[in-house]
Amino acid sequence: MIVQMTEEAENGPSEEGEGPSQRILVVDDEPNITDLVATVLRYEGFEVDVAANGWDALRKATEFGPDLVVLDVMLPDRDGFEVQQRLRDRGMGVPVIFLSARDASEDKIRGLTLGGDDYVTKPFSLEELVARIRTVLRRTSGSRTGSGQVRFADLEMDDDSHEVRRGSSLIDLRPTEYKLLRFLLLNPKRVLSKQQILDHVWNYDFGGDSNVVETYISYLRKKIDSTGPRLIHTVRGVGYVLRLPPE
Repeated sequence: MIVQMTEEAENGPSEEGEGPSQRILVVDDEPNITDLVATVLRYEGFEVDVAANGWDALRKATEFGPDLVVLDVMLPDRDGFEVQQRLRDRGMGVPVIFLSARDASEDKIRGLTLGGDDYVTKPFSLEELVARIRTVLRRTSGSRTGSGQVRFADLEMDDDSHEVRRGSSLIDLRPTEYKLLRFLLLNPKRVLSKQQILDHVWNYDFGGDSNVVETYISYLRKKIDSTGPRLIHTVRGVGYVLRLPPE
């Protein structure tokens, strides 16, 4: 048995509900997993669709428009990492939680580096999966404070006025610095690889030296982190992340 039914999942939904408007696409080639996960998620108030392979997942992601995808890594036609990359190539920035029987660190790092928002290994409890889904949805949908505004800690960006503030200090950024900071702000607490940053800030056809990312991260740090606690951190061998410093 690769899914563990918890007492909470058996007896009823949690008090914390995200509302029926949020859609989850569950992708796994084992019907017992998709059926059970879909049943529990519907009971928790989500709208759910399922897919059994990568091709079906890409089609349903386009038709269903999910707010989050629970994606098995080992699919019969293509692996989940490729599916996730194809979603990004199509301009779909939907959050992804990978499911996998592989628990090696390199697999987890690969999934997160490619843009996954979380990585859950089998066997897993339904209670844990629902909790992780709620956490990712809160993180990815709650970073916007209003029309045109994105905020993390005391750092705020306003797209309407094209202004950036750290606390009460107005920060002057060049266009590329602004784009880079915006990408970081839209993905708080998520480690972003150099390639992801190149793809989203310099676009997919960028053919230059990836060291340009290090250069612009350095520029940002001098302007952003000089006015308060350090927010832009390096994760060696993986990439960069916007998060509060450890206490």
